[in-house]
Amino acid sequence: MKVGIVVILCAFFQIALGQSNPTIQSDALTEGRRITQELCSEAYFGRGYIKSGDSLAAQFLVREFQQRGLKKISDSYLQPFTFDVNTFPGKMEVKLGDKFLKPGTDFLVDPTSGNSSSVLKYKYLSRKDFANPNFWSAAMAEMKEDPTFNAILFDCSNIAKDTLNEIKILSRQLAEIFDVVIVNEEKFTFSVENEQHKHGFFYIQSAVFDRNSIIQTNIESKFKKNHVANNVIAKIPAKGLFKKTIVFSAHYDHLGGMGNSTYFPGGNDNASGTSMLFVLADYFKQNPVDYNLVFIAFAGEEAGLIGSNYYVNHPLFKLKKIKFLLNLDIMGSGEDGVTVVNGTVFKDQFDQLQKINQEQQLLKEIKIRGKAANSDHYWFSEKNVPAFFIYTMGENKHYHDVVDTYEALSFNEYVDIVKLIASFVNSLD
Repeated sequence: MKVGIVVILCAFFQIALGQSNPTIQSDALTEGRRITQELCSEAYFGRGYIKSGDSLAAQFLVREFQQRGLKKISDSYLQPFTFDVNTFPGKMEVKLGDKFLKPGTDFLVDPTSGNSSSVLKYKYLSRKDFANPNFWSAAMAEMKEDPTFNAILFDCSNIAKDTLNEIKILSRQLAEIFDVVIVNEEKFTFSVENEQHKHGFFYIQSAVFDRNSIIQTNIESKFKKNHVANNVIAKIPAKGLFKKTIVFSAHYDHLGGMGNSTYFPGGNDNASGTSMLFVLADYFKQNPVDYNLVFIAFAGEEAGLIGSNYYVNHPLFKLKKIKFLLNLDIMGSGEDGVTVVNGTVFKDQFDQLQKINQEQQLLKEIKIRGKAANSDHYWFSEKNVPAFFIYTMGENKHYHDVVDTYEALSFNEYVDIVKLIASFVNSLD
């Protein structure tokens, strides 16, 4: 009889420990890596708006949810919506003298750029010109007098960041009149825009620029109206009649590509966070909780949080039923811990995260941050849904560039982050 009691007590404590310190499946990291690598592959071409990259990625995510036995919330796993977007589906050539520059490395188009196919006769403006308060009016006067000018080039090498930002703003206006070139040594970061200017607008790295060489361009830009994208949504229903829901979200879209061969893999941002949705789904399939669990992979985040904004205005269940939302982005490193956006807003829940981390000795630091409109949690917060946006701090500093690859990710704290999130969900009342 005493032996039976001991067995029962051992079983009880194993269950209790499993809830507070979850045992993650041994293949969790392998699975996270597999999905991340797949999403980074050329087949999805940066999960953007050319070569059907985002649509193909959405179909891949649907298959992953189906294979795990997750259910649809409505009549489909897909929630379609539309938006306008500027794209670069064809020619992407900038030639300096007799040398073709490498897209994404030597030169980068501005996401608002229009078409450009010409030999540039440009007005050259340097740091010395910027110091002259009348430089712009003098330059415009000269260009008006000489109609052969078809471009303006700002040599912004070694200028202050504030000045560079002012020139970038000015350049977007000028691209309605001329081709615009900015030369500087700033790290290239791409983005997505929903407008297109009449002329070409691009950046050249100062390390490869030669003022004595002729610049020739062949850049194709295509403005897509009403591009169709899809949020991908699945659920694990609670076994009982419990009505509250935990939402896990991550955006799967990225920046697409520049031309036919150069694309932005988006390994850290955010193939890594998207893959974690499936690792969490695997865990909670094996370890059910008394909540409905909803997993949302958002599209259109890079274009301005469009997918999440669409969702909160067209929810598939009442937003007030959401107990908490955990939005995951940039999950590929974590050597220095994680940052929690909205930590100051939901201080009790943040303190609970801290407590779990201290007890289980998972991450180096959990850094608190206030409210920010920097990912898909934001629109939920605006609708009074309790939400955290969690992202890693660590070795991988690649962001919106061609080197944010699967191979660049360390995944050093990936499993510990999964443990932290699973423990947090288990701790919610």
